[in-house]
Amino acid sequence: MLELSDSLISHSANENKNEMMFLLALTKKKFEPFLDKDFLEGVKVEALIKHHKVYKEVDALAQKVNADLIIMGSHGLMPHEGIFAGSNAEKMVRNSDTPVLTIKSDSKNFELKNVVLATDLSAKSIAAYKKASDIFETLGSTIHLVYINRPHHNFISTKEFKKLTHEFAKAGGTDQVEFIAGYTVEDGLFEYAQDIKSDCVAVSTHARKGISHFFKGSISEDVANHSKLPVMSFKI
Repeated sequence: MLELSDSLISHSANENKNEMMFLLALTKKKFEPFLDKDFLEGVKVEALIKHHKVYKEVDALAQKVNADLIIMGSHGLMPHEGIFAGSNAEKMVRNSDTPVLTIKSDSKNFELKNVVLATDLSAKSIAAYKKASDIFETLGSTIHLVYINRPHHNFISTKEFKKLTHEFAKAGGTDQVEFIAGYTVEDGLFEYAQDIKSDCVAVSTHARKGISHFFKGSISEDVANHSKLPVMSFKI
């Protein structure tokens, strides 16, 4: 994704055209050493160069080729930058209809054996849970489904949790859910992931936009931005 400015793409001046051609040629040249890796041996790779916004064009391409997953790197953000700065990973998580896996560290032994998946046990989250189960089953991952009970946000009793879990399973989910406590979803999720030595954390996103997103925020974006582990998000 070159993310060229609209003026550079649309302007007819030779100088702009030459600059765009130079950037395209430079990108193609960088593909050669990038794709010459031992771990890609036997893997079919199709290199494409796009020039618009990452989160818009990648999602459109993913739908066009019927992709199961979008994978991208993320540098994350400092807590105070989240509202104003944003990141490609954050925008991708918010806007993509395809599940997104964001990876922070350069792991030499990348694995997805143990995965922690957060759920709110709502009926509308069942589709995301099933999609996550299908993908992680294909990858040979073990899923640890967790509900995080927060003291100042929809706190529930053990009895209420059992009732929610029963209804979740009856509607097509599962009753194999861990009941853990945390001041925030992030805190509870990361602490539990550390305890079981998880390789990845997964969350569902409502893909809020506009004023609703500004005031309510997004748990999935916060997790994607601040997690040291790979994060997979599924749109509800």
